[in-house]
Amino acid sequence: MSNRSTIGSGIDRRTFLKAGASIAAAAPLWGLSISRASAADFSYKLATGQDPTHPVNIRAQQACDKIRTATAGKLDIKVFPANQLGSDTDLLSQVRSGGVEFFNQASSILATLAPAAGIVNTGFAFPDYDTVWKAMDGDLGAYIRAQIEKTGIVTVSRPWDNGFRQVSSSTRVIKQPGDLKGFKIRVPQAPMLTSLFRALDAGPAPINFNELYSALQTGVVEGQENALPIIATAKLYEVQKSISLTSHVWDGYWILGNRRAWEKLPADMRAIVTREFEAAGMLQRADIAKLNGSLRNDLKAKGVNIVDVDRQSFRDALRKTSFYGDWKSKYGDQGWSLLEKYAGKLV
Repeated sequence: MSNRSTIGSGIDRRTFLKAGASIAAAAPLWGLSISRASAADFSYKLATGQDPTHPVNIRAQQACDKIRTATAGKLDIKVFPANQLGSDTDLLSQVRSGGVEFFNQASSILATLAPAAGIVNTGFAFPDYDTVWKAMDGDLGAYIRAQIEKTGIVTVSRPWDNGFRQVSSSTRVIKQPGDLKGFKIRVPQAPMLTSLFRALDAGPAPINFNELYSALQTGVVEGQENALPIIATAKLYEVQKSISLTSHVWDGYWILGNRRAWEKLPADMRAIVTREFEAAGMLQRADIAKLNGSLRNDLKAKGVNIVDVDRQSFRDALRKTSFYGDWKSKYGDQGWSLLEKYAGKLV
């Protein structure tokens, strides 16, 4: 069974309808609502890795529709969800080369190109969403955007929400740090997450998301870690028996642009793009908050064992290792001090 399947009956459709009438009423991505202007001045692509029914894609499509209307059809952005145009790592290369003009990328994977982007993934740093958004809409977010743009790509808006990541398993129940010892867990191609699970004595295996479902189904790995909306939309719960609410890492999504394609747009058009993607991002953040509130019960109703954990015990276990000190050295005093400004003292 493909891990890119769309939402069907049961848990997913009920849950996403609860996420808000505005989402449920959104036009299908494949049809791409609103008739297109026959001669757009700029025809661009926005690639994402998420399932078509994920709020990222629904809100991105709405933003693209509004951009088309606001520019009188002069800028036409077509959304390509579910890794249609390549894996996350492929697409990161494509947005740099201009193969795609826009790409929605998680901070954790973007860190392979712009290391500073991964500082938000520091294990057990953010206690809650209030802290996250103060940081990301404040000095830490501004610092990260500046570092990303040094790589030659641009950040089109403030970050969207990937969510707090949770650990799922098909072979054991994860309740405390010791339960991770020897645990074969899929992680994205993200240095921070590989480092985090190695520090906790697990066996992290970097695997692209489009290969995750089959890797779980065939036992290549025992578990994985993702935010609940990703676990639901990709139907990973079908091949995982339990989910531990570790909230070990918060991850964001960045709407990235190819610099040459971005600079070809007139200034007023760039302002429209940023305005609409920022407005869509605020709605997407609210969507994820609603889903996080409802998915716990919906997943439990599907037979998944939902496990609460003592997050402080995991943070304490990390502090006994060189994890925080190593990453402080990597990010440097400026980036680390901005992280601790919001997250509190880590080292």
